[in-house]
Formats: sequence, structure tokens, C-alpha cells
Amino acid sequence: MDLKPGIYEHYKSGKKYRVIGMAKHSETLEDMVVYEALYENEMSKLWVRPLTMFLEEVEFEGKRIPRFKYLSEK
Repeated sequence: MDLKPGIYEHYKSGKKYRVIGMAKHSETLEDMVVYEALYENEMSKLWVRPLTMFLEEVEFEGKRIPRFKYLSEK
């Protein structure tokens, strides 16, 4: 499964992230998304999340929406 690199918005916070690319979990070989917070974040600038979770839909305010919405290439 492929994921388009670019800018995404998180459904709940509205915060933006840049998807850098894909990686494999070293033990399970699960596909992971590597992404960068585009806002000040003291915990970490870089994050990883399983691809299936990144792409899943969540229920928010009674609607099914993507957890991360693609916005643009840059």
C-alpha cells in the first residue's frame, strides 16, 4: 500500500504534519509512516505510526472521516 508524501491534517487537532516516507518495523516488518510535526512540539518533531492506523477512518462528531486528511504536496 502506498502513501502520498506531503502535508496532512489530523482530524481532531487540526495540526499539520509532513509525511516524509515509509519505513518497516524492525521486528514485525509492519509498514510504518514517518512524519514530521509542522508546529512546535516539545516531545518530538518526528513521529511514526502504523500505516493501517494512519490511513484508517475514525468517527468524529457523528461522521466517519480520515484520521489524517491529505492537503497538498508541500
